Amino acid sequence: MRKPQATSSSVKPSTETPRVPPTKATSAVADSAAAPFASAGAAPFAALWPIDERPRERLMAHGAGSLSDAELLAIFLRTGTRGMPVMEMARYLLETFGGLRSLMTASSRQFCSVKGLGTAKYAQMQAAMEMARRVTDEPLRQGAPLKSPEDTRRFLASRLGTYPHEVFAALFLDNRHRVIHYRELFRGTIDGAAVYPREVVRQALEDNAAAVIFAHNHPSGVAEPSQADIALTKRLKDALALVDIRVLDHMVVGHGEVISLAERGLM
Repeated sequence: MRKPQATSSSVKPSTETPRVPPTKATSAVADSAAAPFASAGAAPFAALWPIDERPRERLMAHGAGSLSDAELLAIFLRTGTRGMPVMEMARYLLETFGGLRSLMTASSRQFCSVKGLGTAKYAQMQAAMEMARRVTDEPLRQGAPLKSPEDTRRFLASRLGTYPHEVFAALFLDNRHRVIHYRELFRGTIDGAAVYPREVVRQALEDNAAAVIFAHNHPSGVAEPSQADIALTKRLKDALALVDIRVLDHMVVGHGEVISLAERGLM
């Protein structure tokens, strides 16, 4: 008898694992595994998210005031760099710059020199700070009068408090103490700014001001008025008196403090 010859076939044996239909037992196991998540709602899922996501969730739950400087900065940065998660990067930046204020007031060159930061982040930060200032300024820009020295302090601190160099400014007011213009008249170095009374008088007349409040910042952060500040105020007051414009105050802006020369009896 002839033996049957072997034939080749293009059909290969299947390697797939047979699919087993779910039984009551397997369904019960799956349900028990999912039960802790289903019963507790979304909280367990939040616990599984990366730690860098948590500041945003805490802000939504408890408000921005409950977050640390590092957490707020992490939300602003949104992402870290290769090998450095965003929370770690936020802490590194605060340590490198010496705090949130120094970071936010850093120059473009200083800010962009740090790996992971760049012109886009710098522009974003500057825009955020300007929006915050405009929120503070809005009542005054809409013609609301300055009702108290505290109103003036808040306004001037928002405008002058972050400059790394000295700036001399003036609030030109009408006869109801409404702001006509806020003008930064002179800029200087970290040590001081040259102020020219003739230019101040010219600007006050051009704005048709009835009164003025002067202000300048001390980049050192110490708001204590100097003898030079007191002498300058007297010269400006005398010059403006010649054109019947009153000097109501001269305020010195430091870090977290604004001192009024009028309140000190130094006018």
